Amino acid sequence: MFATATRNFVEEVDYGGLLIPVSSLNETIDVLTVVVKRKRFWFWQKPKYLPTDFYFNDILAGDDPIKPDTKETDFITYNGTYGDNIQGTLDANFVNSSVSLEGKDSSKLQSSFGSLKKEEVNVQKLLKDSKGRVLDMSHCLIQQTKEKRRRIFGIVKERIVTTTPCSVIEEVQQGGRCGAGLSLCGPKIPKVSLKENGSLSQDSNVTMEIPINTTIAYSIIELEIKQDGCYELCLMSDTTGGFEIDGSTKNGPFGVSEGLGHASENSCLQQDLEQLNGHFQLLSSLPVTTRSSLLQQFTNVMQDRAAVSALQNMLDQMCLDKTPALGDVTITVSQKQNIQAILELVEQSGQVESAQTGQSTSVLTALHLIISALDEMTNDCLTLFGMCCSHTVLQTMEQLVQSMSGMGALPLSSAGLAALTGDVYEKAEHLFAFSNVSLKRDGDTVKTEINQEPGNLPLVLCIAVRGLASLAL
Repeated sequence: MFATATRNFVEEVDYGGLLIPVSSLNETIDVLTVVVKRKRFWFWQKPKYLPTDFYFNDILAGDDPIKPDTKETDFITYNGTYGDNIQGTLDANFVNSSVSLEGKDSSKLQSSFGSLKKEEVNVQKLLKDSKGRVLDMSHCLIQQTKEKRRRIFGIVKERIVTTTPCSVIEEVQQGGRCGAGLSLCGPKIPKVSLKENGSLSQDSNVTMEIPINTTIAYSIIELEIKQDGCYELCLMSDTTGGFEIDGSTKNGPFGVSEGLGHASENSCLQQDLEQLNGHFQLLSSLPVTTRSSLLQQFTNVMQDRAAVSALQNMLDQMCLDKTPALGDVTITVSQKQNIQAILELVEQSGQVESAQTGQSTSVLTALHLIISALDEMTNDCLTLFGMCCSHTVLQTMEQLVQSMSGMGALPLSSAGLAALTGDVYEKAEHLFAFSNVSLKRDGDTVKTEINQEPGNLPLVLCIAVRGLASLAL
């Protein structure tokens, strides 16, 4: 709940920038706090940031601490409300019976952070004070971090802080009704009507009081660390830090995630998707009942940003051969059930041989690919995509994303674009726009054009659409 509120805040005020949302109230973050940046499994994923209990002076050699010169300025006054409403009904009539189902789900998250201030370090003075200083390479934090791949040290250079007590309020309403009727009629038998009605509702209203001087977002300066403890501050946003290994820095094999190399330009989109094609083929080869169940559960999870992140973390742990702890996740009971159903299907599916490579591939990895893409989407994109998860619309979306990596244009007469009319086209247009892609009609064709914006949102959209479309075959 707090993590969702801070993520919404950063997405609104600094999307694509340097601010990092704080994920837990239990994290104490001050200027010069040491933060470990961990690269993720897929190169297009945003890294994870793990604040430590140490300050920069704690890992410096020598007894002369660096005293940062800090400046405080007013930032903004922030109050945000996010919510959605989902409602559905199902009626079925048979010869002698009828069944009706009705469900309603609504949620609202209100973040009242109030007036915020920004505290930032004078980087020029920090650079001057760092001249001639070295790190204590025998420090346990450095030793433990250095042993793990894809880990980078950073120190907090600025933070966004609350100036008054504030709150985060989450309201959830879930309700359902089931009705059934059975009628027996005969020529000499009086009509008998049996009715059974049941209803279930669950409401929750949680208020989280945020104390004064709480950090809700921050940014860091990464460190490039030599074997002898000498270090350099990475002052440019496009430079990354790392540990020197055997005379060379980690910026080569360790500066990017394992697996695919970084590529976000239009010319490389097709190549990236081709390398992932085995995962999509694997999913499409699963039994129909398994695919149908997975698609339904994924669609349910997509209704809640916190549930998407929770499932991503669960599959992250499983990819690292760790046992995920679903009980520690703060999401609704129904979403926990959706996630548990997905985890059980993952365990049942195990390894499947890829038709493309002939090699045994994990269903876990394929589903981790999809949920990781969904977790990278913006809030607006995720909400809109959740409305496009019917079989026909997903097949249409898949045709459109394939055109992004090809000629960029498709005739509207194509069989796969039959559903691209009216409301569906409008949703697709907005969905693509949220992913930095323009979707336009031009006569009897529809064209896609990738906007030259930083980031990997076009690729993320392609992966999410193709992944779910593989389950909808």
